[in-house]
Amino acid sequence: MSLIRKLTSRLFPPREVIEGYQSEELVETIYRKTVAFRPEGDWPLVHNVTSVLDFGGGAGIHYKIAQQQSPGIRWAVVETPAMVQRARELATDQLMFFEEIEKAAHWLGSIDLMHSNGAVQYVEDPIGTVKALCAARPSRMVWYRVPISDGPDKAETQTSLLSNNGPGKLATGADKLVKYTRHWIPEASFVSAHDGYRMTEQGPDPRERGSQQFSFIRA
Repeated sequence: MSLIRKLTSRLFPPREVIEGYQSEELVETIYRKTVAFRPEGDWPLVHNVTSVLDFGGGAGIHYKIAQQQSPGIRWAVVETPAMVQRARELATDQLMFFEEIEKAAHWLGSIDLMHSNGAVQYVEDPIGTVKALCAARPSRMVWYRVPISDGPDKAETQTSLLSNNGPGKLATGADKLVKYTRHWIPEASFVSAHDGYRMTEQGPDPRERGSQQFSFIRA
């Protein structure tokens, strides 16, 4: 986004508001931007990885990046019912979309990697979701942009621009606000929810203030 557009958005924010991640307009925006996206570069995380469970992976944006260096990789995206319904036409023998973690894990069989980038904080029960992902027994779990708190779970209302959701630029000139609930997750609860795993990395995530990134391996 250009500097002028950023300043304009701050001074004159859009008046129309989209509620939540089930919004048809939000889903369509992410879908279309993902289809148009042309990835570049390498992704070391998926080197020598053959199967990935991508929690909150949208319309398969991370798969498009991974497939460049690992054409045979199998990828299961777990998403909202609205996103799963829209993205199903992109499904192949190697890329599938699921509403439930258990069904995604069953389709993959053995899971080399669980990947999640800025998603678990938007579900109703973040800790329960972490436990469900651990129950799928991936060999490694990598989390990005997790809002971590020192106190109890705290929910807040967050807004973003529609144009900032999904890769690339918004196809039209009109922008809107997207409003949703975000949880600040207690660090101790998040770490202890990884039953049967050992944490190997933790640190601030430079892409989002107040968030952290984690890596766990199966013990």
